[in-house]
Amino acid sequence: MRTATARRITPFVWAISAVAVLVTLTLGVSIGAVSLAPLTVWSEISSNLFGTASNSSSSEATIIWQLRLPRVLLAFVVGAMLASAGCAYQGTFRNPLADPYLLGVSAGAGLGATIAIFNGSGTTRFLLPLAAFAGALGAVLLTYSLGRSAIAGRSSTALILAGVAVASLLTAIQTLLQQQNTDKIREIYAWVLGRLSTSGWNDLAIITPYILICIVVLLRYRRVLDVFAVGDEEALTMGLPVARARGAIIVAASLGTAAAVAVTGLIGFVGIIVPHILRLIVGNSYRILLPLSVIYGGVFLVLADILARTILAPQEISIGVVTALLGAPFFLFVLGSSKNGSVT
Repeated sequence: MRTATARRITPFVWAISAVAVLVTLTLGVSIGAVSLAPLTVWSEISSNLFGTASNSSSSEATIIWQLRLPRVLLAFVVGAMLASAGCAYQGTFRNPLADPYLLGVSAGAGLGATIAIFNGSGTTRFLLPLAAFAGALGAVLLTYSLGRSAIAGRSSTALILAGVAVASLLTAIQTLLQQQNTDKIREIYAWVLGRLSTSGWNDLAIITPYILICIVVLLRYRRVLDVFAVGDEEALTMGLPVARARGAIIVAASLGTAAAVAVTGLIGFVGIIVPHILRLIVGNSYRILLPLSVIYGGVFLVLADILARTILAPQEISIGVVTALLGAPFFLFVLGSSKNGSVT
């Protein structure tokens, strides 16, 4: 991996990013089985936030506040977390193919969440992120241990193969549990494919505190990720506590991924697609890549959710299917580029 370089980011780029967020959120709330005019959407939101007059009907207000807005915000928060986690994993493992889904983190979180669902009570929804975190952290530590030679030798193959093996093992255990609890298999099956349907604002309220804290921690270490690019020995000579910094990044990325997966199910490839597209535009410095991954990870997943809701309307397909259809070819492209040494 090359040393970190960044192209100059002007305030104009940040302004464009803010506009992209507003436009994407507006589209997410406006588009659906019942189309809403963007002006109606913002009129209703402004009415509730600032007490201004609204030109929306009661049914439109219900659609906005009870159905569309919590779902769109959930998609944005989850996308921001998955993209930033992927970006952080790529930096800390010095591997361009590192991703929560491919490293087995999502499978580990899924197993933990499945166990919580099968053995929990009425408090399961609040315990899901904790159970998923335990599974996610265990999975990433196991993958990291098995694929340690990938970091020493700067080879993508060992780490990715370890992640695939760990994910397969954990998925097999999860399948076994499903067979032992067939009364809940429909709920688990829908969850495994990934979904963003919510029960009002509850899911968003549950995971947002976890994700916000984790993103703040990752952003705090964004300059450290640039130091990792030169190697552990060089980082140590610069006075960086490598083990502690790497541990903090892994824990934050795993906890955030676990919280997201606990609510939305398995949504893959966001952590590969978004950072790599941004890397082509702004360079490979995590000082810039990480905050932009937060922004455009949210934008990406909101747009993917719009596709999931509309591409086969009135039928809705799982968001995990959409990201897989987009991400699998992109992953093959990144794999080929990494083999040729053109992706860092």
